[in-house]
Amino acid sequence: MLLERLRRLLPGLWAGMLLCIAAIAAPAAFALLERPVAGQVVGWLFQREAWTSVVLAVLLLAIERSRARAAAATGQGSVLSTEILLLLGTVFCTVAGYFALQPLMAAARAGQGALSFGQLHFISVGFFVAKLLCILALAWRAAGARR
Repeated sequence: MLLERLRRLLPGLWAGMLLCIAAIAAPAAFALLERPVAGQVVGWLFQREAWTSVVLAVLLLAIERSRARAAAATGQGSVLSTEILLLLGTVFCTVAGYFALQPLMAAARAGQGALSFGQLHFISVGFFVAKLLCILALAWRAAGARR
């Protein structure tokens, strides 16, 4: 019962966190602080968001894996459910969009690398939006699921 409640609650909270960072915290930092300081603040926020996303994805993957295996055992689904695919999408977007691109962005600031900081930032935003869409779809599915 507790795991089912977590399965329904966590995706909505996770989506809310991402929306707050993207729509409130990051714009506020750049509106109120000098650009270099705002960049540091937003970088700090995105670092915490990335690690939180990894933890939430692992927790929800464990819950969804158990549900998918139970559904597959009764012939009512596959072990590779839509929810698991959405969570794997969020993991991919987090790893690629933050952990892989951050070192490249730091190098681009120093004038190294094939892509500019702006290009890498654009790619990073794309991964963030894709992750947000996966989480919103997951929250939608969890909210509409039958008990």
